[in-house]
Amino acid sequence: MRKKKLVIAIGGSSGSLYAKLLLDRLTKLSDQWEAIGVVMTDNGRYNWKLELGDFSEDLYPDFTFYGKKDFMAPFASGSARYDTMIVCPCSMGLLARIATGVSADLITRAADVIFKERRRLIVVPRETPLSLIHLRNMVTITEAGGIICPAIPSFYGGADSVEEIGLTVIDRVLDLAGFELDTYRWGE
Repeated sequence: MRKKKLVIAIGGSSGSLYAKLLLDRLTKLSDQWEAIGVVMTDNGRYNWKLELGDFSEDLYPDFTFYGKKDFMAPFASGSARYDTMIVCPCSMGLLARIATGVSADLITRAADVIFKERRRLIVVPRETPLSLIHLRNMVTITEAGGIICPAIPSFYGGADSVEEIGLTVIDRVLDLAGFELDTYRWGE
């Protein structure tokens, strides 16, 4: 199995816990990936601080962090062959920019590259309720080949903490990204 190359985009909606759980889980799956590039929006950084405290790239030394306008990042080009992009959490504004192909920053450029190369884009929106505009943008992303995986946890696994509940979403996202992981499986 070829090791994966991923782009992780942390958007500005509430739900920084999902982003943290994703980064933490990927750290433990390091035998399955070759490279992980991380980009955060300004609001993503702001919400992380508001919800979880200060963010430090030093907590994740194996990942490469990129500025939101760093168009020299390898995944700004299809020739770098990044397999999957995960946007977690994703605000409705970021989702709209991805859906309409507005490549004004590194996150939207990377999503555009993933689409044009017919690779995997997984968007984890964290918003409620949804307007018709939000739903249409989700349909557009789906029709373009993306996967919408809302941050809707499951409860049948017997989670004992907020983090374990959040992991029901993150493990599903990582399943969709093709990772092998030990997680709750229905019927097992």
